Amino acid sequence: MQSSPTGAAQLAVLRIAEPDDLNAQAIAEVAAGRPLRLEPALLDRISARRREVIDHLRNGDPVYGVNTGMGAASEVHLDDAAQSRHQNNLMLGRAVGSAPWLGTLETRAVLAVRLRTFLTGDSGVSEHLCVRLAALLSDDLLPAIPRTRIGAAGEIIPLAHLGGALTGSGEFLVNGVAVDAAGVLADAGMAPYSFGTKEGVAVIEGVPVTTALAILRVNDARLLAAQAVALTAAEVCLVGASRDPFDPALARADVGLGTVLGAIRRLAGPDPAPRTLQSPLSVRVLGPAVAALLRSIAAVEAAVERALNGVTDSPAYLDGRFIGTAGFDGFDLASSLDGLTLSLIHVAETSAARIHRLLDEKFTGLPRQLSGQPGLHAGMVAVHKRAVGVVHELVAGARPSSVGAIETSFGQEDVQSFSAEAAEACGHAALGFRDVLACELLTVIQGVRLAENALVRGDHRLGTLVDQASNLLPAGTNDRAYGKDITVLNNLLASGWGRWVAADELSIPAQ
Repeated sequence: MQSSPTGAAQLAVLRIAEPDDLNAQAIAEVAAGRPLRLEPALLDRISARRREVIDHLRNGDPVYGVNTGMGAASEVHLDDAAQSRHQNNLMLGRAVGSAPWLGTLETRAVLAVRLRTFLTGDSGVSEHLCVRLAALLSDDLLPAIPRTRIGAAGEIIPLAHLGGALTGSGEFLVNGVAVDAAGVLADAGMAPYSFGTKEGVAVIEGVPVTTALAILRVNDARLLAAQAVALTAAEVCLVGASRDPFDPALARADVGLGTVLGAIRRLAGPDPAPRTLQSPLSVRVLGPAVAALLRSIAAVEAAVERALNGVTDSPAYLDGRFIGTAGFDGFDLASSLDGLTLSLIHVAETSAARIHRLLDEKFTGLPRQLSGQPGLHAGMVAVHKRAVGVVHELVAGARPSSVGAIETSFGQEDVQSFSAEAAEACGHAALGFRDVLACELLTVIQGVRLAENALVRGDHRLGTLVDQASNLLPAGTNDRAYGKDITVLNNLLASGWGRWVAADELSIPAQ
């Protein structure tokens, strides 16, 4: 769920004077095209730390990945000649990924996070490497980074592809196609970057890919939560459902639930004479389901903050010494992303169930199957079948990515978190959920067209939202090739339809 970066020239330059200036929100903005600038004072501090690191390395003590091999070969000492080639070589044998590649928004986010983790000085990289990463963002040069099939502790495979693009051995994406990096760099007037001491191993350590993707997944999930709330409120209005499930008294022990219930209640408006005493469960559980989704979003946000501000490099240069770490283990991110995936799928399940209920004239008081001419026209019955198919696919792939350790590197890496795969699965769940919401929105539009003054009791903004979507579709309620409608509505949802609900009604930032 991503779009192309906006025109960078129209956005204010993000000036980075401290590492914290490149926080999760700023990273999302940079991913979307906002230009950034590394302030001279920050670069001076990075340069000073770099000199300290280089001085420390002159004592000849073994430092993992600098004057030794990697993984099971870490006991092998590298002589001066080998060390001079080692940092660039690290990008070669580990670049075993291939298409599909990360998209534009995702790749820019990865570059921004990789830069952010270097600004603390833990990695001991030079200011030149930081400036080169910023230059890639400024020139919108996108390394070809694989999005899946990443079986390693940490993210050495995708990060080796990022590093190879810098050195000229890898590839960049040009119009979505992977192109040899050397030619792209030449066309951009850049020489291939040669990693200095410690810089190559720094590039392939940590979890910047998962962190970047998690930031984007959070923003996607927040929008989907707002859209689910808006659609449920519209359905409550449409069928005259009881407002009892959204009574504030039900949120006595849960502030988050109270926020969601209040949003649905205000958007749906009052109805002193509901059609039925009790609505189907798919309507009643939407509040708790979205509240759980918002808690899952908060869990991912917290894991992102720990990844951005914690020690993820290995070895990290801290307090004047190199320390081997497990900071590249992404289980914290992976497990929270798995939780978000399950929450997204659950709300998608409730959405598909509500579509089915809207086909039942006993519940809605509208024509059966929401057909303007039952028998001759099928109405929304096959639209519901599509939603069911999407939900089935999501449920079938719902196994958590964060469990299932497999030994690699002769047992040196005997646990993997598969955190990037968890982010990929979460993105797939978000795409599927959006597709189900597009089906639900189409069903609501059909119902509104069949019912006079259907949303009259609701917040006026709700009617405006539905009209906005309805006006994009062919007129009338007769059968047509609804797949085309669903594509249009998918694009509308991706563009931010209903985003204001998050900020105005759910009291959360709607980025």
